[in-house]
Amino acid sequence: MKVEEKLISLVKNYYEKIDFTIGYPVCQYPNMEGFGEWYSKSGICDMVLDNVGNPFAEEQFILGSSVIEQEVIRTFASLYGISKDNAWGFVTNSGTDGNMHGIYFGAKKLQNETGMLPIAYVSKEAHYSSYRICDVQNLEVKLIDRGENGGMDLECLRKSIDPTKPALIIIAIGSTFMGAIDDQAGIQKVLDDVKPIGVYKHLDAALFGGYLPFTKYNDIINMEKQGYDSIAISGHKFFGIDEPSGLFLSRKDVLAAQKAYKVDYLNSDMPLISCSRSGLSPLKFYWIIKHTGFEKLTEEAESMLEHTKYLQQKFDEINYSAWHMPYSNTVFFKRPEKWIQEKYSLANGFLPEYGGELSHIVVMQHVKKNIIDDFIKDIVSSSEITKN
Repeated sequence: MKVEEKLISLVKNYYEKIDFTIGYPVCQYPNMEGFGEWYSKSGICDMVLDNVGNPFAEEQFILGSSVIEQEVIRTFASLYGISKDNAWGFVTNSGTDGNMHGIYFGAKKLQNETGMLPIAYVSKEAHYSSYRICDVQNLEVKLIDRGENGGMDLECLRKSIDPTKPALIIIAIGSTFMGAIDDQAGIQKVLDDVKPIGVYKHLDAALFGGYLPFTKYNDIINMEKQGYDSIAISGHKFFGIDEPSGLFLSRKDVLAAQKAYKVDYLNSDMPLISCSRSGLSPLKFYWIIKHTGFEKLTEEAESMLEHTKYLQQKFDEINYSAWHMPYSNTVFFKRPEKWIQEKYSLANGFLPEYGGELSHIVVMQHVKKNIIDDFIKDIVSSSEITKN
């Protein structure tokens, strides 16, 4: 088989499955309409765009898109309660890359302020990347039990915090399986009571951080109101970038607290862990700002939450055990038969208090009512409905 034929076959296989891929938080109909045509006609497709290091450094690699990246960061920062004058960040390779930098910057900021590396506190329900990143960075980690509504158990946090050490709090704005949100006000109350010698709060908001700014719940991810220090968001989830990417947003004082690594061949300091980064991803974010627009993203966010309620309603109508958490586009339910799991690419989990073996659906933009109806029909047709 020729290379072209093999690739065409691969794409055909994808298209046959795309509508039914509903178990993972990826927008299967990206907001990139027109970008491919512009990409091929503009000549950018024949170049390598390399955004090296800090996009706000005075000296930049000439074949990069740092000017666009700066505009992307300032534009998105305003959605998260960060003033454009005080905003700093960069376009990341993924949400995990954003978490890597949030944990790294937080640890170094606290170490510079207190002379000690912090203890990291994170919910057992948070994305596994947080534990792995802390391990890579040789940080002590304390895993906090799941509490009410799936978020971090505040009493467990209270008992776990060592006030003699700085605390790096990793807050889940949308846990991996349940789609739960950690209680930021409750966490702050614990911190105010226990008074660790230093605090840095990083938000892992890979999915929810994309759509919440476009809903009436936007205060949840407002830095000015919540008092967090940095946030990581994925680009290939709600925003609809067609490949893994993301945003890391913080303040200039977080950057200023980092150890300056002077790199002669960059003619600037290098605060980031990653050196070369995609120069194309900022152009894609910019394309979404200008072509998709925030009004359409608002419509998409509202539609997602409406369809989440619709899915929950359909489960309730057939008396099938299912739940979803406040502000969430994730519905988890009793695990169906294997063929249903495979047909819809469901993600699985295990929660004893909800009956044990479970699956979930993440209601992204492509999960419309007709897909939900088809899924419910399959649940009804299976023997599982008689066992519920």
